[in-house]
Amino acid sequence: MQDLQFRTRKFAVDVFRFCDNLPRTPAYRIVSRQLMRSASSVGANYRAACHARSRAEFISKLGIAEEESDESKYWLEILRDIDANERQSEIEHLYQEADELTRIIITSIRTAKKNR
Repeated sequence: MQDLQFRTRKFAVDVFRFCDNLPRTPAYRIVSRQLMRSASSVGANYRAACHARSRAEFISKLGIAEEESDESKYWLEILRDIDANERQSEIEHLYQEADELTRIIITSIRTAKKNR
């Protein structure tokens, strides 16, 4: 559990640092704001799940973390489409991490549901 808490927090920090270096055009500002919100919400909701008072609350908070990690993937796809090759490797790295987090969270949800 602590490994995933660290990993989700690191993902948010990595996204913040990445977004701090994006151009200040209207498109980049909108996308970076949305990306930072969804990326930071992954860890916040995973942390809340770890402190859940019931299995139903645990599953619910994990569901929100899953939605937010998937939303992060969406915003990274938008960045991939609007960015001119300069940051493609950074975008791909963040996308892969968001994808892995999404898969881990989905597996956790399935396990929690199965163990009801």
